[in-house]
Amino acid sequence: MTAFALVCTMAIGVAAASGHAATGQPNGAAARANAASTTSSTGAQTTGYVGDDTCANCHQSQSEGMHKSLHGKSQDSRTPAAKNGQTCESCHGPGQAHVDSGEKSKIKVFAALSPRDVNATCLTCHSKGAHAEWQGSMHDARNVSCTSCHSVHSFKSEKAQLKTVSATQTCETCHKQEAMKVKKSGHMPLREGKMECTSCHSPHGSTNVRMLKTGNSLNEACTSCHAEKRGPFLWEHSAGRENCASCHDPHGSNNDRMLVAKAPMLCQRCHISSRHPATIYDGVQLTSASNRLVGRGCVNCHSQIHGTNSPAGNFFLR
Repeated sequence: MTAFALVCTMAIGVAAASGHAATGQPNGAAARANAASTTSSTGAQTTGYVGDDTCANCHQSQSEGMHKSLHGKSQDSRTPAAKNGQTCESCHGPGQAHVDSGEKSKIKVFAALSPRDVNATCLTCHSKGAHAEWQGSMHDARNVSCTSCHSVHSFKSEKAQLKTVSATQTCETCHKQEAMKVKKSGHMPLREGKMECTSCHSPHGSTNVRMLKTGNSLNEACTSCHAEKRGPFLWEHSAGRENCASCHDPHGSNNDRMLVAKAPMLCQRCHISSRHPATIYDGVQLTSASNRLVGRGCVNCHSQIHGTNSPAGNFFLR
């Protein structure tokens, strides 16, 4: 037998012995031998577990990605990597049966799990802080899973291990309508990177409306930053007292100050009568259609539109 034939024969024999003759993956006898020698940090045999090195024999790219993540930092006692070299199996479960058979059904594969089962796995560790209100949240009720937004093996954002480069881009994958509003001329500074969706919303759940981080109402959330619009005022604008979104679109619009319509048309949604200063609250009416467009804006005179302490009262004059 020539040297070339001898080398080929030996290579074929190794591949066949591995249990993966078609692929040459070392997941057969060699992997099983490696798994059989797995011990805990105390020297005790770990029943059913094979250890990270065995997993990396076949799943090298996933292993490398995981060890770059926070999950793979063995210096932190809270992480899976600190648990006897069983980082992979902390989430996927014992791997011995999977190694022996080569079947995916013998180990927990997240792509095949229901959102509820995926979330239950993550919540075994991530159950405190911002995640404490996940169960029963709007996202949970709509079958969103942790892996819809996050990735352990192939994340693009180190912050929170997101599948996209930012929290805003992650939200935009589902919330298309809001994403388009952010691209309008009047918008919150999300595109500039000065804010994110998570500046206002808590994606893991909240006891507040619309998963807001602050306040039991939209007005409380808005005035947590726009405190000068909060008052207290002697004279409050009824529209503002009811809801900031009566006049503003918080995600963006093509009008100044993110208004839902241009002034004075916006004002005329409530001030609809024919005499000045028409309101549906006091019944006083405008004299003619042209008066409603004087200077093309009611705020030329009524500039303190959020409220005022002026002796002029509820006319909100400058």
